[in-house]
Amino acid sequence: MTEPDDSAPPPELHSAAVRCFGERLPTAIRYASLLMTEGVVRGLIGPRESSRVWDRHLLNCAVVAELIPSNARVIDVGSGAGLPGVVLAVARPDITVVLVEPMARRVAFLTEVLEALELDRTTVVRARAEECVRGRQRIEPADIVTARAVAPLDRLATWCLPLAKSGGRLLALKGESAATEIEEHRRAVTRAGGVEPFIRRCGEGVVPTPTTVVEITKR
Repeated sequence: MTEPDDSAPPPELHSAAVRCFGERLPTAIRYASLLMTEGVVRGLIGPRESSRVWDRHLLNCAVVAELIPSNARVIDVGSGAGLPGVVLAVARPDITVVLVEPMARRVAFLTEVLEALELDRTTVVRARAEECVRGRQRIEPADIVTARAVAPLDRLATWCLPLAKSGGRLLALKGESAATEIEEHRRAVTRAGGVEPFIRRCGEGVVPTPTTVVEITKR
């Protein structure tokens, strides 16, 4: 895997990258380079997104780390190219991360990324979220379950809340539709075992556009 010369954060985002990644910034830059090369070649991110890897992907995910307690166990559902799971693992070396992804080509990419970045507290499971609740793919419930651009909130709650401990939380990275989704799917969230969902804005004062997260605690 080759690295492009422009994988470092742009000057206007450098201070935000330092605040998010600290001494792990070189590792984050290495991950950016993998997204901009192999990630594009394998169709995991679009070619036009390579120039916006830092603001649209890395920093957008990294600021969510402020919602994760120390030494937490995190399950990232539908990891895709590793967003937000790999980013959180880089930004927070104290946490343990399980990346859940059903597609073989994405699992292959994630496996190579973990090896290249030496993320020894992060593992990949090839499965759907439902398969991780019971059966041979079953994994231990986590303190935090994350998901980004996977599905509407009703389906996310159904898939993800069973993977959280009692009192654990689902952190769903959303866009401008977050408030509308909460209104539409509040009952479905309750049926899935969640309490009242609410919106968090992560990275205020750090990144130009804070990340919108819907937080749901499991009863």
